[in-house]
Amino acid sequence: MNVSKKILFSTLLGGLFLSLELSARTPIILIDPGHGGDDCGAKSYIKAKEREVCEKELALEISLKINKLLKKNFQSYLTRTMDRTISLDDRAQMADKVAADYFISIHLNAHENPHAKGLEVYYLDNHNNIAVHKIERVENKDLKGEIVVINQILADLVIERTAPVSKGLAQSIHKGLVSSVKKAFAQSDRGPKAALFYVLALSKRPSVLLEAGFMTHLQERELMADPRFQDKFAEGVANGITAYVKKNYKF
Repeated sequence: MNVSKKILFSTLLGGLFLSLELSARTPIILIDPGHGGDDCGAKSYIKAKEREVCEKELALEISLKINKLLKKNFQSYLTRTMDRTISLDDRAQMADKVAADYFISIHLNAHENPHAKGLEVYYLDNHNNIAVHKIERVENKDLKGEIVVINQILADLVIERTAPVSKGLAQSIHKGLVSSVKKAFAQSDRGPKAALFYVLALSKRPSVLLEAGFMTHLQERELMADPRFQDKFAEGVANGITAYVKKNYKF
């Protein structure tokens, strides 16, 4: 490992154990709209918008609504508020900068099977679920070479400390989403799952990645572009986070 990579690794580890326990202060939450700028994410034609729409656009729309709701009870921030390119490292550095207690990444799914649909909630942990590997490959696709090894080591360290909280937070958010979008729109539910996403590992704190639905499903992509669905999805996420924090911490 060369000197620059050693420095990077040390920097990543430097904030590893920050924000794992909340004090009496108001919790800080960082919402991460997936992709952005040069990175479109999944793309599909949406009739309601009469054009092709990138995942990055809908992820930002949903994230802005989640952030607005969370600000009523917490300190809440966004990794981006507009369409711009942000690397995984930059997202992680933002988590350190705002001293986030929780990191929530918002995405929309895609699959070669056009019938695949439903919301999913992922938390950072080791797993043996083969079906999850495809999603991991998509979300981790920009990382290559030695940096992958570094991130795998970091992920193992982060998982050891944050997995229980990440899992509990994911389950609470999932419960909130079931009570909101599944009830209001009869959206399919693919449930909470463990997965290894480097954007979550790099954040070095309890983290959850949400897939609001499938851009490759004809009806579901139209649903996710509907402001009414976005409002309910944001409500479910905010309610899930609030319920988890109020149950486990005093502030």
